Amino acid sequence: MPQASKSFLADTLASSELTHAGRRSARPRPGWDGVLCLQIAVVYGLIEAALWTPVGPVNTLCIALATVCILLFAFGGRFSAQQMGIAPPPAAGSGWIVLGGAFLAAMIPLCALLGRGSGPSHVLPFRQAGQYAIWALAQQFVLQSFFYIRIESVLGGKPAVLVTAVLFGAAHIPSPILCLASFIGALFFCETFRRFRNIFPLGVVHAGLGLVLAATFSDSVLHHMRVGMGYVRFHP
Repeated sequence: MPQASKSFLADTLASSELTHAGRRSARPRPGWDGVLCLQIAVVYGLIEAALWTPVGPVNTLCIALATVCILLFAFGGRFSAQQMGIAPPPAAGSGWIVLGGAFLAAMIPLCALLGRGSGPSHVLPFRQAGQYAIWALAQQFVLQSFFYIRIESVLGGKPAVLVTAVLFGAAHIPSPILCLASFIGALFFCETFRRFRNIFPLGVVHAGLGLVLAATFSDSVLHHMRVGMGYVRFHP
């Protein structure tokens, strides 16, 4: 074989190996990791504590501790920006995610009509809608960049989609509508994150779904989209 051909073949094989190595590094092989499991348990426990304690010093402390732990574990851990999905979003993947989200959003009024739970509750003003969009992106960071990638590292991609969706749905107890909607939405969010690895288009879709949900179901059913202690203590 000519020397030039050998060199070209070697370069091609090396490039292929680097590509596969990059993919492996982005999606590591699953396996038990006590540190990651402890991080998941601590953060989820703090989130639940924040949801189920009344407004006051204890509630504020739980929120602060959860926020600090998420940021510390996320940015002080071994996961890269690409693995956490906070790199610039891919154009093609973003298009598919938005289309899928639009389909889900169109199903919400139909489901409400069939379940007789429709009736505009509270269409948020523009400022509040913008604040909710930021909150939706923050939720995607917690859901994907923190929980999903850790569960994926332990269980693998497809099982992690289901487990993360269950955790997300359970965090919306005792609201039956939000539990179901959050579980279905999280299945979509986690599966698309598994495929396209970016939280930014997911944040856009999450915000859209939440706003459609809020404008579709009555407050007597949705309790102003509150969960935990806020849902129990809600009085329309």
